[in-house]
Amino acid sequence: MATQYHYASVSEALEELRKIGFVYDFNIHEEEIITDPDGFIIKHVYRYEGYSNPDDEAIVYGIASFDGKKGVFVSGFSAKTNSEAIKIIQNIVMNSES
Repeated sequence: MATQYHYASVSEALEELRKIGFVYDFNIHEEEIITDPDGFIIKHVYRYEGYSNPDDEAIVYGIASFDGKKGVFVSGFSAKTNSEAIKIIQNIVMNSES
């Protein structure tokens, strides 16, 4: 199961993940997740909720590939989020928790 952390902000979560080696940007390289979803595991999950505006919600994933890459993927957390990569990531999380 993915570890959930509670940081004050998304940037704090990203900094902490960077310190433990999650330096690859899967937002830039999301096609790697889309083309090989079985090649990844979600190691860390951090959800950030804005205090007053639901549009301020975000989720940070610490992702490791089975070939040794460690990186992050950041997404808005709303019903409007329709990125193919985030759908796959959410499926990876659900499958790893079962």
